[in-house]
Amino acid sequence: MKKRITIDPITRLEGHGKIEIFLNDEGDVENTYFQIPELRGFEKFCEGRPVEEVARIVPRICGVCPVAHHLAAAKALDGVYSVDPPRTAKMLRELMYSAQYVHSHIAHFYALAAPDFVLGPDAKPEERNILGVVGKVGLEKGGEVIKHRAYAQKVQGIIGSKPTHPITGIPGGQSKGITAEERDEILKMGESCVEFAKFSLDLFEEIVLKNKTYLDIITGDIYKINTYYMGLVDENNKANFYEGKIRVVDQEGTEVAKFEPNQYLDYIEERVEPWTYLKIPYLKSVGWNGFTDGKDSGIYQVAPLGRANVIDGMATPLAQEAYEKMISTLGGKKPITASLVHHWARLVEMLYAAERWVELASDEEIISDNFRTIPTATPNEGVGVVEAPRGTLIHHYKADEAGLATKINLIVGTTNNYGAINLSVKRAAEKLIKKGKVDQGLLNMVEMAFRAYDPCFSCATHSITGNIPLEVEVYESSGKLCQKLVK
Repeated sequence: MKKRITIDPITRLEGHGKIEIFLNDEGDVENTYFQIPELRGFEKFCEGRPVEEVARIVPRICGVCPVAHHLAAAKALDGVYSVDPPRTAKMLRELMYSAQYVHSHIAHFYALAAPDFVLGPDAKPEERNILGVVGKVGLEKGGEVIKHRAYAQKVQGIIGSKPTHPITGIPGGQSKGITAEERDEILKMGESCVEFAKFSLDLFEEIVLKNKTYLDIITGDIYKINTYYMGLVDENNKANFYEGKIRVVDQEGTEVAKFEPNQYLDYIEERVEPWTYLKIPYLKSVGWNGFTDGKDSGIYQVAPLGRANVIDGMATPLAQEAYEKMISTLGGKKPITASLVHHWARLVEMLYAAERWVELASDEEIISDNFRTIPTATPNEGVGVVEAPRGTLIHHYKADEAGLATKINLIVGTTNNYGAINLSVKRAAEKLIKKGKVDQGLLNMVEMAFRAYDPCFSCATHSITGNIPLEVEVYESSGKLCQKLVK
């Protein structure tokens, strides 16, 4: 008789989900399902509203990466109104976004990922959290984590008017600028964040890279999958989180596509499965071949590892050094196929974001009052793309002549990664669960497979497939399931 293992709820992520693992008669893994049982309908209830309001609505999708949604929306609105913001506006947006990256990457690494490495994957569940991490590394270092995350949120508040749900991105630029005094404060905080990012990379080296057990886990076969990779690059194929072209490379690192954001529908297809509310994107040119990897599978990865594999380098000096060290330590070749390297790449990106923050704040034009171009065109259609901390984020809006939204399509980073997440969970379960033997440590290591992607399922679940199913399970006092009703 086949057995079923359910991990519900899964832990240390944004949103809700569960993992279903089915075993065969020998107790080995036959199949896995990474289910997203929640539904959120932002794409539908934005329809009919004044399209410029969407940029103030979509940050509410998620409190972890609201700036990503706000700026993707602002860029889409630039397209809807056929207007190009002035340089100061673009700089202000990217400066706010650099702070968002620092804030988000600190949150994921220290609160969600670090417990698995600082405390170990076999630590007791009640200890495997941010408090356990602080207890292990000390209050002083824990205080630095909180301080620099607060710095980043303060910058989001200064530029975006709200630290969590910004409102200043509008068609043609920004609704307000910053003063010289605010710029000086932002610059000082940015310089401190550069030092904190360097400290975080040193901490990772000390705790993880110098620990053979951890290093073997990261580089071993448990968490390796062989997919395509996707991310934004600048004109030199360097990292850029705010603008650029979307680049795709294959399993050998060869470029197979490079396109403008408004061409995304020519390259990406989405499919729906009956067991989840989250759509599964794949490369149109390759096609869908199920949850498999290799060249015949259209599954691709985004987020830090995806970006690390598509870029030719980082665009700031310290981050470039850290990037080169990461590549050389892992064998000197790309693409890197070990999913847990997302964590290392995330810290390299934190350093890049902090350096870019300082670069932008040091430019005198950042305090110019030329921060908006007034739109004059009739509303139509626009696509905005940024690299969210969790991967390539696409906002596509259509509006009628009155400026009312008629169609909204969102493909967020976690949606782009959903195929890879399912594949990673299955691969880890197959490697870890043998003859039906499981324990808390093994199940947490299965969860580590999805946690590497820093998934945000609050952002990702927007597909409406019909009525939300109602399931009622009736159990006897002994715990035996006696009836299941599905409406």
